Amino acid sequence: MLPVRNAQNWLPDVFSDFFNNDWMMPTKATAPAINVMENDHEYKIELAAPGMTKEDFHISVDEDNNLVISMEKKQETKNNDKEQAKNVRYWRHEFSYSKFQQAISLPDNVRKENIKARMEHGVLTVDLPKITEEEKAKLSHVINID
Repeated sequence: MLPVRNAQNWLPDVFSDFFNNDWMMPTKATAPAINVMENDHEYKIELAAPGMTKEDFHISVDEDNNLVISMEKKQETKNNDKEQAKNVRYWRHEFSYSKFQQAISLPDNVRKENIKARMEHGVLTVDLPKITEEEKAKLSHVINID
C-alpha cells in the first residue's frame, strides 16, 4: 500500500501541538461534495456550497481542457463597539477563510462555449452541453489533395 499524505495537516507540529488542546477543538476543512451526472444531451456537475454566493466562485476552462472550479470565501466577525473593545482580551477570535479548487477533465464532446453555471439553495450547478452527432459530422473537414 502506498503512503498517503494527509493534505489537511498542513501546520507544522509546533502549531498543531499549540492548537490541539482541550480548550480549543481542532477544525478540519474538507472539499465540498460533488455530483457528476450525464444524460443524452449534457453532463451536469453539482457542488455542495452552503453559505457561499456566486461571487465566491470562479469557473473557467484551462489550456489542458479542464473545467476549473475555484472558490474563495473570507469572513471575519468584528465588534464595532469601541467602548467594549477597550476592555476586551481575546481568548479566541473567530474568523474563517475557505479556499477550494477542483479541476475536472472535460470529455471531447462538450460544447465549451455553451457551458453555464448557476447558484441556487447552496448548490453550484454547472451544465455542460454535449455536441450532437450531427454537429460532429459538420465539424469534420475533408482536405482535398492538390
